[in-house]
Amino acid sequence: LRTTYNLYDKFTLKVNYCDVTTGFELVVSYDGTSRVSKKSLKEMPGFNTSNLYQVNSNGIIGNWQYLDPAAKLHLDKIYPIIGSSLYQQYNITWELPDNKNRYPRYFKPINEFYEKYLNNQTFRDILPIDENGYIKNYTATVKLLSEASHKLQFGTDVGIEPKYDLKNFGPFQPIPKPNNVTYFFIYHKDSKAEYELLKKYFEEGYKTHPNIQDFIHQPFFLDESLNIVFNDTFNAIIDINKVLKDRVKDPNTKYCILYISPIPKYTKDKTLKGVYYRMKEMFLYFGYYSQVIHKANIIKKDGNANTYFNFFLPNIQTAILAKLGGIPWRLVRDLDDELIIGVGAFNSYGHKTKYVGSAFCFNNLGEFKNFSCFGKDDTRALAGSIREAVQAFHEAHPRATRIIIHFYKVMSKREIKPILDTIYNGLNLPIPIIVVTINKTASKELLAFDTLDQLNLMPISGTYIRMAERQYLLFNNTRYNLTSKVADKEFHFPVKIKLTSTHLELLEDESLIDLLIDQVYQFSRMYWKSVSQQNIPVTIAYPEMVAEMFPYFRQGHISDFGKNNLWFL
Repeated sequence: LRTTYNLYDKFTLKVNYCDVTTGFELVVSYDGTSRVSKKSLKEMPGFNTSNLYQVNSNGIIGNWQYLDPAAKLHLDKIYPIIGSSLYQQYNITWELPDNKNRYPRYFKPINEFYEKYLNNQTFRDILPIDENGYIKNYTATVKLLSEASHKLQFGTDVGIEPKYDLKNFGPFQPIPKPNNVTYFFIYHKDSKAEYELLKKYFEEGYKTHPNIQDFIHQPFFLDESLNIVFNDTFNAIIDINKVLKDRVKDPNTKYCILYISPIPKYTKDKTLKGVYYRMKEMFLYFGYYSQVIHKANIIKKDGNANTYFNFFLPNIQTAILAKLGGIPWRLVRDLDDELIIGVGAFNSYGHKTKYVGSAFCFNNLGEFKNFSCFGKDDTRALAGSIREAVQAFHEAHPRATRIIIHFYKVMSKREIKPILDTIYNGLNLPIPIIVVTINKTASKELLAFDTLDQLNLMPISGTYIRMAERQYLLFNNTRYNLTSKVADKEFHFPVKIKLTSTHLELLEDESLIDLLIDQVYQFSRMYWKSVSQQNIPVTIAYPEMVAEMFPYFRQGHISDFGKNNLWFL
């Protein structure tokens, strides 16, 4: 029973012109729900406003900090909107995110809102919307990528879904030389039971998941004499550092640490979070590959008291394979000499700043090199790293025709100018640059629904729609055909794409636009942290992962060892 607040659905109305039609368009988007206090500020004397962000002031939503002082003459008409910072004050518990299909949850309220508030003469007297309502069966700007875009090359065959096909067909390329891999564990003394379980799962498999040797096609050699057991989490870095710094490694062997962490990756404790990430930095510094497994996940149980670590194992072992240089799967594509630069960002609230990560892909098969990270305002350092990559690429591929940058947001003139100056003035290369902006926040404002599939409503994967000039909506999911079975967490909303170029006439070529969008789609299938397809391409996702960890590094830079492997997966 909601005794302290009312729950409201939120909607946004926006008028566009000639985006998907030849006239004016009214966009109706559903923005989720909002809690509004039942009591006004007048009814709650002594209310602590330091955590108050938005208020409903006489029916108008506004920011409390910028509220007109005159409005406070009527405290009886100011109602707090209860954001997360006020949850404790209102005794609201945090809710776990609902990973189930969101399409029906957006489709229903949008239609109900239309029927109740818009589909009447009163509203049409204000805005003369079409009697037929929403755009239906509109195909003028809708395209579908070819079936070839779904295909991935595994070890012995071509497949579509890594969560099934990696186990059946093996990795496209097992771990390359040096072919010797030695594993050892690092864990807290109280995690002995979890260590024994994890060791057993890697050696024998668990439920339907095979052992790691059969899964990644590399012998699992565990040298338990190298194991490190620590006693105190807060001093673990010092204790482990003392051991690792004196160890002599065989140059013909790759060493992979399996670290059972007592600290969850997303802990809110800043000290513990620092320990988690500094442990990763230490492994990089000493040249060790590593995989972190959270202790609680090894023994986590579902509602029926059954452990389900078999769902974690494919993701963990796929990431290990990729970190050690193997290729779990690759795109079924002819090699195309093309430099693709990915730039992603992570907003570190703990450090009150944003970090920008970059990654360079030297071909369209998804082979990444040189991961770097910079402060958000350090555009010259970013431009310098791009220059080095462009120079190396041009020397190896002198006949390349373009450079493509996947950027996490629309690039301002201030951000792109150092990059252009570096390439054109510093290197004197007459190569056009195409910037593909990929909004990493999935689109909720603009959606399309497949009403032929009344149950799920999600368009088939690879569907893309032109929404405005050089702007597109791309659906990345696992509904590859009409009979595909889609897991709850794979009902992804579409991503927004915007194209621009130093030579805009290139973007008049529909075949090039198709290729650029297909490339975004393809790179979303190269995500090796999980066997589930993502809706964001790795050109954005990988640099963002680097930028998330970088603020916690003490060295202030990524070691050379860390610049050339996928340590962050």
